[in-house]
Amino acid sequence: MGRPAAMTKLGAKRIHVVRTRGGNSKFRALRLETGNFAWSSETTTRKTRVVDVVYNATSNELVRTKTLVKGSIIQIDATPFRQYYEAHYGLPLGKKKQESKKKEDKAAKKDTKKSEGEAAKAEDPLNKKKSRHVTKKIAARKESSKVDPQLLDQFSTGRLYGIFLFNSYYYFIYIFILILILL
Repeated sequence: MGRPAAMTKLGAKRIHVVRTRGGNSKFRALRLETGNFAWSSETTTRKTRVVDVVYNATSNELVRTKTLVKGSIIQIDATPFRQYYEAHYGLPLGKKKQESKKKEDKAAKKDTKKSEGEAAKAEDPLNKKKSRHVTKKIAARKESSKVDPQLLDQFSTGRLYGIFLFNSYYYFIYIFILILILL
């Protein structure tokens, strides 16, 4: 009984409206490229792009065709979560120290009028001017901020791994849970 599975795939957004009993309607996702992802340990949710389907225990065919089904391991863009972490804790996430030093050196060479500290502050959004209240709040948050080293490696690549935990039949229930996957 019921309708056939939607077999949602990665691609440009394509949604069909399905008429149901009583004249109501449901939205069936045939193709999607973005979704709402939750970082459960930080209790935050961000909309981001799905990059790839990496693994599926059911069949390698679903990985090859990039089909989103319950239980599949997916790869998402890390930028929205990195921006949240940097704004919330005031700490850089997933950036290597050598890269930041190189950027500071380039900025100092380009603009000889500014000192190195001013050039770094102008370029870095983490060092923008904040009120005393916000500064105290961020300082208190820094004490409790801790990210798993394996998750830091994923942030440095710019891609995060997650698992799709809900059925992909309807567009409005597309919720992904970001789970640290030990590979």
